[in-house]
Amino acid sequence: MEYKNLIKYGLTDRFAQEATLYDSLYLARVTEQRRDLYKVVCENGELQAGVSGKFIYRANDNSDFPAVGDWVMIDRMDDSSGNGVIHHILQRKSLFERRAAGTGNNIQIVAANIDTVFLCMSLNADFNLRRMERYLSIAWRSMATPVIVLTKADLSKDLSFDLSEIAKISVGTDVVVCTSKEENGYDAILSYIKEGETVAFIGSSGVGKSTLINLLIGRDVLNTREIREEDSKGRHTTTHRQLLVLPGGGIVIDTPGMRELQLDTADLSRAFEDIEELAEQCRFRDCSHITEPGCAVRKAIEAGELPQERLENYKKLQREIGYEGLDSRKLEQKKIESMFGSMGEMKQTMRNIKKKNKR
Repeated sequence: MEYKNLIKYGLTDRFAQEATLYDSLYLARVTEQRRDLYKVVCENGELQAGVSGKFIYRANDNSDFPAVGDWVMIDRMDDSSGNGVIHHILQRKSLFERRAAGTGNNIQIVAANIDTVFLCMSLNADFNLRRMERYLSIAWRSMATPVIVLTKADLSKDLSFDLSEIAKISVGTDVVVCTSKEENGYDAILSYIKEGETVAFIGSSGVGKSTLINLLIGRDVLNTREIREEDSKGRHTTTHRQLLVLPGGGIVIDTPGMRELQLDTADLSRAFEDIEELAEQCRFRDCSHITEPGCAVRKAIEAGELPQERLENYKKLQREIGYEGLDSRKLEQKKIESMFGSMGEMKQTMRNIKKKNKR
């Protein structure tokens, strides 16, 4: 089947090829989610859709259900005879997920099949390095490329100091600074959005995600509201996730604000690369970085090269995802299981990457 409309929504050869495995079904992408009802776009346009009863029966948890950005197979290409029915989700290439708020272990998918994730934090009272470390840990695990976006630079009391603090935790991550009032930084963000690629904006309420997206689109598509002056906390303006096509050809996903971001899985090796490199130099392989002699991590803290708070947050996130206390072999096995499911699946993924690079 020849696709023209779906190419605007980021369709690649990979998903088009996988879609051929399903006879009598049609390819579509999820653009909005409101509880159990989805808005999808197919080659003939947009329609509403729900999941099939068989789909619900086979699902083990929330992560098995469609999310904004997913490519799915539906039973029709228009709504002339009612809502469509989603029967399958195509294999995701990236997934930004978190543990849902509360005491349960339910997983909440924030966005699927994204190439770049913009981690937004404003330079006012919302500025929080520990929260950004948490965002980065999930972003690196998602298989998308994270970019830190510092908004409302005009509200910073000391921009040079704030940037120096961010530099301590943003190893291997680009940082963009902007202020929506003067549109500074807009071009820098645009340079990360390529035709056919999907990006997502993630951050707390009131950091300016919707304002930035409006600037990218060139008109006020998303509602915006001022933050509360007394505590710099934002009011929710985005109430659900939605996918939008940009005039320049990119695709953007807007998400509701998230002040609480609980980890289910994370890539601490990338988010805390400095600590893990130091840990390799410790005298003992199972060093807890507390009282052991020859601890390179403690030495760096004492020398002022590593903030104590960063180490404490690293250990906190380790506890949260069950990494703390594991020896090096078990830790590596736990990371592989988290990212790939098993050693066999990891090897298969590596083989697929090698084949792709040879093309």
